[in-house]
Amino acid sequence: MTDHSTLPLPLTALTQAQQQSLVNIVRRAARAEILPRFRNLSAGQISTKSGPNDLVTEADTEAEKMIARGILQMFPNAHVIGEEAAHARPELRHEAAKAELAFIIDPVDGTWNFAHGLPVFGVILAATRFGRPVFGMLYDAIMDDWITADSETGAMMFGARGPHRRMRTAKGGPLGDLSGYLHFYLMDKDVQPKLAEALPDFGRTGTLRCSCHEYRMLAQGSVDFCLSGVLNPWDHAAGVLICERAGGYVQMLDGREYDIAIRDGYLLAAANEDVWNTVADRLRMLKG
Repeated sequence: MTDHSTLPLPLTALTQAQQQSLVNIVRRAARAEILPRFRNLSAGQISTKSGPNDLVTEADTEAEKMIARGILQMFPNAHVIGEEAAHARPELRHEAAKAELAFIIDPVDGTWNFAHGLPVFGVILAATRFGRPVFGMLYDAIMDDWITADSETGAMMFGARGPHRRMRTAKGGPLGDLSGYLHFYLMDKDVQPKLAEALPDFGRTGTLRCSCHEYRMLAQGSVDFCLSGVLNPWDHAAGVLICERAGGYVQMLDGREYDIAIRDGYLLAAANEDVWNTVADRLRMLKG
């Protein structure tokens, strides 16, 4: 993980004009490559990666290519990593963590939902400097609205159908009132029994099978926390920043600051520091 106190450049955000151009690239890719394929995929346009529930579709690959091309036209010297490219070339992830400027793309987050006709999917885009997010976008292609944040301003929701509004995380409360997303079946098998014992103590836990919408729900105050043990940067970099800029608190469960170079451990994003401490205390069995 990078020691940010020794970085050669400040972790500055992108300009508002640059951010708007990135938003436009994502929206164009959704219209051209994602939405025309939704509920219109043939069997030959869907394949698996690591297992039967880890899917990739033609929409993923073509949208990623289009977004990457657009980014490189704007930032020809940037490091661009997409989920599908990283699957083919795992070293890209390591290179992105060291890059002065990197863009991380999840072209269709929630691919299982997308491939099965469920309208709970999105596009995630993050910009990082030396592993730390400085811009994030969580885009809902169905509703054509998006939440963005950068390292200097708050999290805002924008949309083609209405005025923009500020995102605020929830106030939280006692453990028994807290609800959140917890990726139980993605945890190691030896961890699941310990975790299962804790679940009845929460108000409600579940998963949307889509990090984009899970982080959106957290940022807008609809849930109190998100816990993940799979640390793919395309799932988390944008959401971590947006959660923080909406008033939330994010750390690894062992206390480390989030960085896209981290590959092990549990990432806990919460509505505020009190909620983080409450959830982390109940899940202390995961720390050791």
